[in-house]
Amino acid sequence: MQDGKKILIILGHPDSKSFCGGLADAYESGAKQSKFQIKRINLGKLKFDPILHNGYNKIQILEPDLVKAQKDISWADHIVWIFPSWWSLYPAIMKGFIDRIFLPGFSFKYTGSYTWNRLLPNKTSRIIMTMGGPAFYYNLFIGAPAIQALKKGTLEFCGIKPVYTTLIGQIRKNTDKTRIAKIISQINKLGIHGK
Repeated sequence: MQDGKKILIILGHPDSKSFCGGLADAYESGAKQSKFQIKRINLGKLKFDPILHNGYNKIQILEPDLVKAQKDISWADHIVWIFPSWWSLYPAIMKGFIDRIFLPGFSFKYTGSYTWNRLLPNKTSRIIMTMGGPAFYYNLFIGAPAIQALKKGTLEFCGIKPVYTTLIGQIRKNTDKTRIAKIISQINKLGIHGK
């Protein structure tokens, strides 16, 4: 047994049979091989309202799936986010999940006008994002908005760091099967090492 690391995998693609779902399977398989403790959230299977109707003025009651998701996030040492880039961002269901879960009092608490407490310390994260275009183009010319929003604007803001990123570009229906196999192997190895 390795170090007993507790890993939470969050699949941000609404379809668990998607390529991202296959990457989540590969990561999970590798992590299980190393006897890490694993939990997984497939966002497409959760039952919740993804709209934060009143912002933070009136907190909505969390649905049972979101209560469990918060417990899973609190439990985890390492959180792995796997999702596609849709219009340079993450899917709407993932944005709604973040809006509803990462609430004041759970993930952060303002202490003044410019200060806050990070309530999710001692956790690390990995972002695995797929896209149809080249990864270098997404970084260089678009500025990696999904990565910046999730890494800087959410995870690090709440105390989760370091946050590692794996960008997988040029994924399309006609992508070469040999390349797909290499990518799946790469993600499986990340799972084996709990990274």
